[in-house]
Parts: sequence; C-alpha cells; structure tokens
Amino acid sequence: MTDAHAPREPERQQSQPVLDRLAFEQFTKTHRREIKLHCYRMIGSLHEADDLVQDTLLRAWRARSEFDGRGSVRGWLYAIATNTCLNALKARSRTDRILQEPGQPPSHGRATGGPIAEVTWLEPYPDAELPDLVDGDPGPEARYETREAVQLAFVAAIQILPPRQRASLLLSDVLGWSAAETAQLLGGSIASINSALQRARATLVARYPQGRPEYRSQPNPEEGLLLERYMRAWQAANLDGFIELLREDATYHMPPWREWYQGREAIRGFFETVWANFGGFRAVAIGANSQPAVAVYARSHHDPAWQAHSLHVIEPGEGGIASLTVYVPPLGSKLFSAFGLPPA
Repeated sequence: MTDAHAPREPERQQSQPVLDRLAFEQFTKTHRREIKLHCYRMIGSLHEADDLVQDTLLRAWRARSEFDGRGSVRGWLYAIATNTCLNALKARSRTDRILQEPGQPPSHGRATGGPIAEVTWLEPYPDAELPDLVDGDPGPEARYETREAVQLAFVAAIQILPPRQRASLLLSDVLGWSAAETAQLLGGSIASINSALQRARATLVARYPQGRPEYRSQPNPEEGLLLERYMRAWQAANLDGFIELLREDATYHMPPWREWYQGREAIRGFFETVWANFGGFRAVAIGANSQPAVAVYARSHHDPAWQAHSLHVIEPGEGGIASLTVYVPPLGSKLFSAFGLPPA
C-alpha cells in the first residue's frame, strides 16, 4: 500500500505551486493597469510606476497566504500598492514631481536657463496604458470622475500634497473608499483620515477656485478639430495659426526647462525665438492623460532626418487651449519609447 502511494506524493507537491501561480497571475492581470495608474498618481512618474507595480505584485505573491478571500482582490492589491508607494516616497529627499517650480514667475522672450536636471518633473501617462475608464467603477464616496482624475493638471495638483494626504485623497475621493476603509489601510483613526482629507481638499481649493481643474467629462468633436488645427500649424510652422488656438490667458510649460509663459503674447514672444532654429516639424497624434496630445519630430537645417523632439499635452478649455505642456529635449525625446514611438 505504501509503495503504491509513494509516486503520487511528489506529483501533488509539484503541481500545487503551478496552480497557485497561474491563479495568482490570472487575478493580478485583471487589475494590473489600474494598479499602475494608482502608482503613477502617487509618484508622478510613468517609469517609476512600472517598477512599483512589479514590487507590488512581488509583495502580493509573497503575502498570498494572508489573503483570506473575505475582501476583494482589487482592494487587497490597492492596499499593497499604496504602502509600496508610501515607502518609496519616504525614501526620497523630495516627494513631489512638478510642472512648475513654486515661486517661479512667468518668463518673457527667450528662455536662457537650460534644462534643470535636479528638478523631478511630472511625466505624462500614455492613454494606451490606461485601464478602461468607466465612471461607474469608483465607490460611492468618490468626488472625481475617473477621466478627471487622470488629467495632467489633476496629477500635478495632488503632487503638492504630503504623501499621507495624497494617499487619503486618492483612496477616498478618486477610488471612493470610505474613511473607515482608508484608515484601516493607512493606519490611524477615522478622525485622522477625515482631517487629512480636509487639509488635502483645502489645498486643492486654494489652487483651483472651483476646487478642481477645468474639465470636460468626455472628448468632443471640437477637441478633435482643435488637435487637427494644432498639428497643421506646427507642420506648416504657422506661428499665427498656432497662437490663434490659445486662449488669451493660456499657460505654456516646457519641462525640463524652468521657464514658463502666460498669455498669448508672451507665448508668441518665446516661439518667435525658437521656431527658426529648425528646418521643419512632423506631428503624430497620440493620447496622454486622457487629453489630446501630439508627438513632434523635428529636423535641423543641415540634417534631413526627422528626430524625436517633443511631446505635447493639450488642455482644451472654453475658447481654445487653456494650458499647453510641451516636454522638450532631453526629457521629451526620452518619452517617445513609452508611447510606442520610434526615435526617428
């Protein structure tokens, strides 16, 4: 009897871990994209979000025996991802990524500062990496629509929050977790979470008079036309046509340069100093942060090859482009691969 059963025991021991891993990979694959987006919101970096997702899944695999099945797999993964991001932020000397340095006044004319390597810049997020954005997904406590909480302006705004406030706001106001659920994940009392949320919301209200960035719930035909006109203006080097697309109070940022510009005339004054330096542009429509976006290739007067140059994220508003963020070299050209674009 013993000899007859002996060969079966090793087979059982070998097959069980394979089944465990397959089951684990199946349920984590379903939530991978939304966990990556959560890490991006927490960190502000597309590339770091990739690493943090890997860390999250590794921690989840090692802790899989602790999941008792009473809660949702999705909530369990969010808890691990949030703590992984908080640990990463704790190890940093600076916890925010920015589009504009605090206290930096708008510039006029030529930019002379050059790329600023020591500043950690907020990166754009490819629409191709976004999970299916369904506004019914967040819980009942959510204050922001799913698409709204992806926009570059929103991610930039929450980067100024301390890490614990940032996590509280994302869990409660974006994902719709209750204060009790958020307190259980982050530790502390429900009152402490409500206090953190109150401070975080006050910070956003101070930055945005209506408490949130200007927002359109869904893309519309006007945005498609705006994008087409924008691309045509760049490819024709039509400065007048480009400026006409901007609102009078439009802002222009160009990471990794410190300078930024406000108003049509100031933006025109800057572009008058740079467009003549290039022999031409070619534009490719993409999507970033659920907003219209363009990748621009440029060539010099002496080299006919089109090289990756800049990545443009457009924030449409009433009356034209409200804000334009152009990631210029060397940062802009490095982002092309993340959007599935060739370097030339």
